[in-house]
Amino acid sequence: MSETAATVRRLGPNDVAAMRDLNALFAEVFDDPAAYETAPPDDAYLTKLLERDSFVALGAFDDEQAVGALCAYRLDKFEQRRSEYYIYDLAVREEWRRRGIATALIRSLGEIARDAGGYVMFVQADHGDDPAISLYSKLGRREDVLHFDIDPDN
Repeated sequence: MSETAATVRRLGPNDVAAMRDLNALFAEVFDDPAAYETAPPDDAYLTKLLERDSFVALGAFDDEQAVGALCAYRLDKFEQRRSEYYIYDLAVREEWRRRGIATALIRSLGEIARDAGGYVMFVQADHGDDPAISLYSKLGRREDVLHFDIDPDN
């Protein structure tokens, strides 16, 4: 695997345009424009989201082009004074894969989590997503769990 020259950086409240680029990247890579492009949030919403310490948006950029992205949420725990980070979305453009970008994004989140007193990072991988499962297996330990989506009106 050859390493890339892509630069990883955390987005802040002045990076609304870059956040929109990350949403477009997720829509493309996940082939899910309905989730990421149909009803985009306004600039004020994204600015407020990017101001939060509990939300982490990381982009891997080749010059100004987003080639990889990771979004995570910090979950402050109640049972102990610590936090966990949930990697909600992680994607790399197909032509940029196998260059260490996903690993660099996860390691960048690791630095942020460690500096903030984070205890662990966790991520979901779907059955059949062998590249993701392989990557996560190299970086951490596997737990087999069940995931349920519950409608708030249920």
